[in-house]
This record gives sequence, C-alpha cells and structure tokens, in this order.
Amino acid sequence: MGVEKAGLEREDRVVGGLRVATYRRRGPGPAVVCVHGAGVSSRELLPFVRALGERHDAWTLDLPGFGASAKPPRPLTLPALADAVAGWVAEARLDRPCLLGGSFGCQVVVDTAVRHPGVAGSLVLAGPTVDPRARSPWRLAGQWLRNSVRESPRMAPLNVADYLDAGPRRVLAAFGESMRDRIEDKLPLVQVPALVVRGGKDRMVPQSWAEEVTRLLPYGRLVVMDGLPHMTPYRDPEGLARLVTGFLDGAREEAA
Repeated sequence: MGVEKAGLEREDRVVGGLRVATYRRRGPGPAVVCVHGAGVSSRELLPFVRALGERHDAWTLDLPGFGASAKPPRPLTLPALADAVAGWVAEARLDRPCLLGGSFGCQVVVDTAVRHPGVAGSLVLAGPTVDPRARSPWRLAGQWLRNSVRESPRMAPLNVADYLDAGPRRVLAAFGESMRDRIEDKLPLVQVPALVVRGGKDRMVPQSWAEEVTRLLPYGRLVVMDGLPHMTPYRDPEGLARLVTGFLDGAREEAA
C-alpha cells in the first residue's frame, strides 16, 4: 500500500462486469462518495477522504479505465461512467449517499443524479466543469495552464501516475467527453440539495460560471474558498470537509 493510501481501506466491487476500486475511511456520519476528474484517479482525492472520514463514511472510487480499476477495451462515455457510479452505489448498498464530484467528476455525478433518480441524496460540485464559453480544446488548455501555476507541485507526480495508468487514449477520451457534455441542460433536473464549491483563484471555473451553475440548480448554494485554485479537495482537504459536513447537517435539518 502506498503512503498516500495509508489509513484507508481498499474495497473492490464488480459493476457491469468491471472491477471498480474504492478507498474508504469509516466515519460516524452519512456516506459521501467522491468521483475524480478527467484522466486522473482517486489519488488527488485521498487527502480529502482521509479528512472527511473523521466525520463521515467517506469513499472515493476509481472510475472504470482509471487508477486501480479495470480497463475496458474502449473508453467509456460519460453516461456509461455515470451508470458505473450508480451501479457501484447499489453494489455497496448505500442509502442515497452524497455524491461529490471534482472537476469532470461534477459532470459525472450530475448525470448520475439526473438519469438515476433516487441514487443520490445530495450533491457537492467542487469546481464544476465545463464553462460553456471555454468548450474548445484551446480555451480549456489555456484555462488549465493559467490554473496549474497555483496548484500544489505535489500534484504533478500524481497526475503523471494517473495518465500512465489510464493511457493517452482514455485520457483524451475523458477530456473529449467533458467538452461535449452540456451540463447546463441537466442542472435544472437535479432534484436534490446541491453545494457548489469554487476556489477563489480557480482559472478553470470563473465566478460567473459558478454562479450560473448555482442558479440553474433547483436547490443549489454556492461557497467560494478564498485564495484556492481548481483542486480544492487537494489544496484544503480539511476546509472542504468542514464545508461538506455543514452542508449535509443543514440539508438534514431542512428535511426533518
């Protein structure tokens, strides 16, 4: 077990004939299932899962084709990735967990919530992509470059390991799915409480787009984490864990 996975349990389940690897820290509160971004894996989310596990039953999964999960012959489409998340929740026998997406993971969990009503009890969208005004390879690359200088240098070796695990075909396919997906058409159909989180220095998610995402969600609220770039779960895992706990506590009180 690598150092970054220390203190977490590894659990694998078979979903749709594919092995899905997950990492877990058992905490006292309701379950939160984290979904990573395009081309990467759970590696970037492990510090957050470790922090959140002090308060919640915290999970993160490697989508099929990425990280330690099985590699299907062809890259999966976004709907197929969302189906895998819904199938995994059923296999794990979790009762309407909170689904937390990071970057492209936001698009996956929104698709999951819309096409599989009843799977998620709430959503957290940390750095929701893709801003429709940047829906081209060149604009997306420009945003990524402007943001990358603010990310932790410790993420670089994690990214390299993830890209090697997935291979260029799957990495490029995931970014292609992110650009083709019209998340703005799905957001009004999300019928569960949703928290939108933006880093105040995020160059991939402009403030105007974060506000539009929140406006389109029927039960959305926005929190900006001042001074942080795109990957808030990696840069401030404890701070995001506190936000998620507060959000879920408030959602439970409103439902009571």
